[in-house]
Amino acid sequence: MCGRYAASRRPEDLAGIFGIEKWEPEEALEPDYNVAPTKEVYAVLDRALKDAEDPRPVRQLRKLKWGLVPSWSKTPEGGARMINARAETVHEKPSYRRAFSSRRCILPADGYYEWVTGKQERDLEVEGRKKRPRKQPYFVTPADGSVFAMAGLYEFWRDKTLPDDHPQAWWVTCSVITTEAETGPLAVSPADGPHTLAEIHPRMPLMLTPDRWDAWLDPARTDAGELLAPPPPGLMRAYPVATAVSNVRNNGPELLTELAAPEEGTLF
Repeated sequence: MCGRYAASRRPEDLAGIFGIEKWEPEEALEPDYNVAPTKEVYAVLDRALKDAEDPRPVRQLRKLKWGLVPSWSKTPEGGARMINARAETVHEKPSYRRAFSSRRCILPADGYYEWVTGKQERDLEVEGRKKRPRKQPYFVTPADGSVFAMAGLYEFWRDKTLPDDHPQAWWVTCSVITTEAETGPLAVSPADGPHTLAEIHPRMPLMLTPDRWDAWLDPARTDAGELLAPPPPGLMRAYPVATAVSNVRNNGPELLTELAAPEEGTLF
């Protein structure tokens, strides 16, 4: 799954990476090293500009809320639960299939966090000596330092309790698509730790390599199923980070600092 990630790149940098044609400076977000559900995040999408004479899709950098609210939903309350959409069923689930057909986006990230229950902690749990095992967070990121382009969906929801001209009348929300975690070796893995993504968690965000970006974002392309194929293996690295990231109130570049070894009591 993807329940927390880091996104520190500036909009100017993202514009160059993705070929952004339009973004609003007033929508700029501060670097976020602990992105959690319901937060506002950057999304790259191709969509015609509102009231524009030219109907062609324009590549935009938009600010969306993480947690998809389907257009037919009566309330937005379920959005926090719809942060992930499974690649295997995204084309058929009522909450996602319309967005999947024409409202696909890319959610740029530095990488994502995932938590592993250490062996010592698991043993204690089995023995019944500890009910809440301590988990070691790992940060998963492209080994070459490139942007982690997560496949996503976005949707519009109209709050009918507000007038048309109200700034919060429309919600634009998004979800990360996940797929089965890679079972092959990581490009770089810690000596005392997991050697595959599947050892960390059975799911992972679907990463799109640059050669798939244009096709994925094209709203006219309806046969996007083949684009759900996982990326080539061996592109990622994973390393342990401080358990401070487990508290969403903590936020700063120090959360990405690689630990020499898992914290005491959380050894893999």
